[in-house]
Amino acid sequence: MNQQRIVNFIWQVADLLRGDYKQHEYGDIILPFTVLRRLDCVLEPTKDVVLEAAEKSMTTNLVDSIRDQMLKRITGVGFYNTSQYTMGKLHNDPNNIAKNLENYILGFSQDARDVFEKFDFSNKIASLDESGQLFLIVEKFCTVNLGPNIIDDLQMGSIYEELIRRFSEMSNETAGEHFSPRDGLKLAVDLLIDGCEDDLNNPDKASTVYDPCAGTGGALSLFRDRVHEYSTEHRVICFGQELNPQTYATCKADTLLRGGDASHIAFGNTLTNDAFPDNTFAFQISNPPYGVDWKKSKKEVEEEYKTKGMQGRFGAGLPRISDGQLLFIEHMVSRMRAPGLGGGRIAVFMNGSPLFTGSAGSGESDIRRWLLEERDLVEAIVAMPNDFFYNTGIATYIWVLNNQKPEERKGKVQLINANGVFTKMRKSLGSKRNELSDEQIKAIVREYHAFEESETCKIFDTSEFGYTTITVERPQRDENGNVVRDRRGHPKADAKLRDTENVPLNEDIDEYFEREVKPYAPDAWLDRKKDKVGYEIPFTRYFYQYTPLRPSTEIAEDIKQLETSISQHLAELGL
Repeated sequence: MNQQRIVNFIWQVADLLRGDYKQHEYGDIILPFTVLRRLDCVLEPTKDVVLEAAEKSMTTNLVDSIRDQMLKRITGVGFYNTSQYTMGKLHNDPNNIAKNLENYILGFSQDARDVFEKFDFSNKIASLDESGQLFLIVEKFCTVNLGPNIIDDLQMGSIYEELIRRFSEMSNETAGEHFSPRDGLKLAVDLLIDGCEDDLNNPDKASTVYDPCAGTGGALSLFRDRVHEYSTEHRVICFGQELNPQTYATCKADTLLRGGDASHIAFGNTLTNDAFPDNTFAFQISNPPYGVDWKKSKKEVEEEYKTKGMQGRFGAGLPRISDGQLLFIEHMVSRMRAPGLGGGRIAVFMNGSPLFTGSAGSGESDIRRWLLEERDLVEAIVAMPNDFFYNTGIATYIWVLNNQKPEERKGKVQLINANGVFTKMRKSLGSKRNELSDEQIKAIVREYHAFEESETCKIFDTSEFGYTTITVERPQRDENGNVVRDRRGHPKADAKLRDTENVPLNEDIDEYFEREVKPYAPDAWLDRKKDKVGYEIPFTRYFYQYTPLRPSTEIAEDIKQLETSISQHLAELGL
């Protein structure tokens, strides 16, 4: 049974809930059963050996920690189950299904039990038992083989995400909060590791990778799999934090199934409760929520900003409360491995607002100034195709940050316009109508690696994104048109006529004023005390291509032909 057939099968199992549960509740029940069946199938080959070893360990009074490690070595993964039950045996005793299933869950090792606690699985069992559907659900899942010999880890991750996407759409939730399309992640990973191949080929080294908005763990899994294409011996140590209980549970289960350290997957709000404050990472990859407010985190974030300043995570500035994307970038920068230890790299998805939202002096502008000029971290920004994500058709970008830029990239930012690079999907998935082929991903990465200007690639000095906002004043005038002056004889400024101009940092302000303002407002002057320096990245402006308007005669001819066609159709209809 292939991946899509398994998704369709599990989706049909959800139909059993119709009538007893509301649609938005389907995913809360079906997803944990999917995870349970996967764990069940993975443990099946070693089940008898584990039970025998567990029983023997009880008679020899082994220390719990030693027993725990021993049983994990037997299973070959980061978990085990010492209950006498499997899903198949549960199916054989329908009259005691609820009690036996609870016993089965309690038989898992602690990390796996935590997964089902976050799913609130015990309450789901009781509810299904009461509605008379528990046995039916278990029976159905027993007929699908989710063993690793049938479905590999990457496919299983895709199954989880496809189910979440479908259930989210059904309940009008935002599926994009939980995961990113695999083709986008592949591009982000390849951009992230470009130039690091020698290290990744070294089996004696290890790489750390972190996602502060881990979702189901898709980015971490893809990164690990991609690195293992260079060397299966190179250790990849994954860390992640996730706020949503269900997706956290799925991510932790996936980590366990891959033999990873489940303690590296944390539950909670990254902005208010950083789970890894003492860690730094060689690589970070994430898709933070777009345009989501940070009101719930406001108190803690502002407190850290005020008390810790640049010693904390958010010292560069705070964005407007309606959009917290730049807070996640600040957080990730604080977790970059120091240049002296090998440096850190980041690939993070953003929508368009972090490029330009916020005037000079605003939190957004100050953060951009810090990233671009003060820290020189922004290495490249890649514009993605529209209609690329499951939950939005808006423009999105991958920011690539590096605190150890190669010499030729220092003080530079590379902009790549891949907006027109895509393949139309045969069938859309939510808002996702476009995808990237493997060849298209390679072509974008080649352009990034080449670091040469072209029609779709522009390279700028970081200072070119900066500007000074100057305040242009005009005098008040009385009813006779005379300038109103203060006690010192200076003209009084008329607030109604006040204006501002943005002057590029590489231009002389006085020369700009004489050239662009004075000829049109001879009585104007500048209030230089109000000067503010700002930064923005007007991405689309750099790649704008003018399309000439069609000649009016050509448009008129088209209208005539259309009128003739309409008349002919009306005549055929006898009208």
